[in-house]
Amino acid sequence: MTHESTAVQLANASSNAAASTGWWRDAVIYQVYVRSFADSDGDGVGDLRGVRERLPHLARLGVDAVWLTPFYVSPQADGGYDVADYRAVDPLFGDLSDADDLVRAAHALGLRIIVDVVPNHTSEQHAWFRAARAGDPRARARYHFHPGRGPGGAQPPNDWESVFGGPAWTRVEDGSWYLHLFAPEQPDLDWEHPEVAAEFASVLRFWLDLGVDGFRVDVAHGMVKAAGLPDIGRGAQATLIGTQPLPFFDQDGVHEIHRTWRRLLDSYEGPRIGVAEAWAPTSERLALYVRPDELHQAFNFRFLNCPWDAAAMRTVIDESLAATASVGAPTTWVLSNHDVVRHRTRYGSLARARAAALLMLALPGSAYVYQGEELGLPEVADLPAEVRRDPAFLRTAGQDGLRDGCRVPLPWSGDRPPYGFGPGGAWLPQPAGWGGMSVAAQTGDPHSTLELYRAALELRRALPGLGSPDAGPLTWLPAPEGVLLFTRPGLACTLNSRPAAVELPAPGRPVLSSAPVETDGRTVLLPPDSCTWWAI
Repeated sequence: MTHESTAVQLANASSNAAASTGWWRDAVIYQVYVRSFADSDGDGVGDLRGVRERLPHLARLGVDAVWLTPFYVSPQADGGYDVADYRAVDPLFGDLSDADDLVRAAHALGLRIIVDVVPNHTSEQHAWFRAARAGDPRARARYHFHPGRGPGGAQPPNDWESVFGGPAWTRVEDGSWYLHLFAPEQPDLDWEHPEVAAEFASVLRFWLDLGVDGFRVDVAHGMVKAAGLPDIGRGAQATLIGTQPLPFFDQDGVHEIHRTWRRLLDSYEGPRIGVAEAWAPTSERLALYVRPDELHQAFNFRFLNCPWDAAAMRTVIDESLAATASVGAPTTWVLSNHDVVRHRTRYGSLARARAAALLMLALPGSAYVYQGEELGLPEVADLPAEVRRDPAFLRTAGQDGLRDGCRVPLPWSGDRPPYGFGPGGAWLPQPAGWGGMSVAAQTGDPHSTLELYRAALELRRALPGLGSPDAGPLTWLPAPEGVLLFTRPGLACTLNSRPAAVELPAPGRPVLSSAPVETDGRTVLLPPDSCTWWAI
């Protein structure tokens, strides 16, 4: 039985819709890294028109919304997360009319559009910072400019390190220092200054008026710094993010900013949402970002960082669900994004990546799919140093600097680069042999990863027991070591994380599996590294 026939059969058998108070509660949101999705003009860089032309692929995939990485005017020191003008499209990606056309085309296909907003820092080329660097005191008050320590102020104001490596401070011509938790080209804004809050409220309104359905808030945990900017007292600070309290992240003051933004979002007709990219040391701290009067969702990085281990996965799932339930919010699940090694490579095999996808899509809440994940793309780990663009690659003691490997442009068709990405080349080289993983090559193959995702998303739309946090509880059942077995209304899900097959009583009738399943109706032999959905 093919994936498609199974999905249609179960869809026809299901007549009940899950209760919901917002489309985002069980949405599947697809992340588009604009530079690498589709190129319409042949310059080797993806653009907004390219995204618009490929929207039918996302509609057929079955996602509910599309999240776009920054396409604003930017020197591109950090892939567009260094914004020089928040109200204009960088010519690299098109113009404002292309953004408007994209939003309208998405809505016509039933897709919502979420755009990035970057409030923690601007580009060094932003008009405010150019004035600040020139010595304008009013402009400097919008950033963190401070005198240095030691003789002549020659040492940074404190011991904070950049996430990308090196000190988080850069000295300017008059001897003062400015703070940048990321690259020096990304100076941090001082959110204690009222003009900063007013400016970003205006920016949000600009894009909401254009018709976007919400915002993914970059570094939502970072806008407020601890009073006095205290030292941390140790190095390798990037390794502490999300594991323990830090004076530059997850300060309580960020929550009042998000409350203000929630009121702004709620003032618009139709549901507009805010999604926090927030690192917090515990699930309970992360849940604070999604209290009823704050943002609607927060990325669950604990799930993303969980190893391929059934016991660890169950712990993270339980703690995540409990934390968000305590504030009445849905949980989010994510396996890959534009900042981490693709999960096929992290987990060590395509089989595990496929199984993890079905596990994620069975869990109650909202799921995020990173572009190319539906194709089973691996990380490109052998990019030559001379083509890399990640700013962390050029610095030391920060992140691994290898984010380019998950940003290689997508293969759409053909057997040679650029695989239909555009009429020219590609800004990062695509590996030989990717033709077999292209959208065209996988379409119609019932064994392909693309068709697995399409079938899973069709089932998820049809059956409330998949995804909807309002359909009923998740109940764990006894299972052998290395196996997860849980039920939701009308469904069961099994995950075998072991490298060998495992026999157990069949929990129902198999409807979708990441690998072929053998069952006589009474027992089942679960394939190694596999996940199966069952009708019960």
